[in-house]
Formats: sequence, C-alpha cells, structure tokens
Amino acid sequence: MGKKALIILAEGFEDIETITPIDILRRAEVEVTVAGLSDMKVKGARGTVVLADKLLKDSGSDFDVIILPGGSGASKLAASDDVKALITDMHNRGKIIAAICAAPALVLSPLGILKGKKATSFPGERARMDKECIYKEENVVADGNIITSRGPGTAISFSLAIVEKLAGKDVSEKINKATLA
Repeated sequence: MGKKALIILAEGFEDIETITPIDILRRAEVEVTVAGLSDMKVKGARGTVVLADKLLKDSGSDFDVIILPGGSGASKLAASDDVKALITDMHNRGKIIAAICAAPALVLSPLGILKGKKATSFPGERARMDKECIYKEENVVADGNIITSRGPGTAISFSLAIVEKLAGKDVSEKINKATLA
C-alpha cells in the first residue's frame, strides 16, 4: 500500500512552501491530498490560487504525514481545533509531522510536541518556539517523527527530507538528482 500525505491550506499560505512538497511528494509516488481548511479554492500569500482536493473536515486521518506550510495561513491553521486535534492524533500514532517557516512556531509549539525535540523555524518566529525545544539554525531539522524547516528557500530540502522519511534515501536522492536540487 502506498504512502499518503495531507497538506492543509489556509488563506495566505506561503506559495513555494505548498506547491513544492506537493510536487516533490508526487514525484515520489506518494498520494498527496490537498485539504482546504475552510474553502476549496485557497489563495496563497503571493496570489496563487490552489483548488483543494477536499475540505479538511472531509479528509479523514488515514495519512502517513501531515504537512503544514507557513505564511499568514499558519495562524489560521493554529486557530483551528480540527487541525490541532488531527496533529495531536497523528503525533500520538507516530505519524510524521512536517512544518515549515512560521508553522513550527505557530502551530506545533503551542501543542507541546516540540518539547525536547530538535527543531527550526523562520528566524523571525524563533521567539515563539517552545522554550523547551532544541532550536537549530539549520535549513531542515528532523527529530524522530518531526520535520521542520526555515522558509521558502528551504522548501525543496524540506520536501526531500519528507520523501526520505516516507520512501527512503534512494528515492529522495533519485528525485534530488532528477530535479537538479
């Protein structure tokens, strides 16, 4: 059975941090579901409009990884009880939780799942990170089932780290080579 990923979009999502994981994971033959938090048509921070596959409320929880983009949409994800419940459930089941840019600070830190974990975020959000996380100034940080990254320029490395965790280093390196990353 193939691996499944869920990426949740809220108005104001960071475009590169959203489209890149969708593309890279699909190249790895991961089944990606794009879920709109509250709408099927979701507009990104740079004006890209993405048509979601489903609304989050209709997406279920049968995924191997949940991906949380940054941008101003991250604060909307953080405010959603449905998002918080899904992340907590997936984390408790040992699934992969991947967040980039503002999402580690705004969405993951308040849930306490970064406590004692190595993690990173957009530099301007560092003060909001869980004081008990082990903050790293690295582009991508993986610790157990948590993968965090810094921002738009790290989106390919972030996506390849998710692929490596889901499908193995060989698949990640093959996509890295094929995309000239």
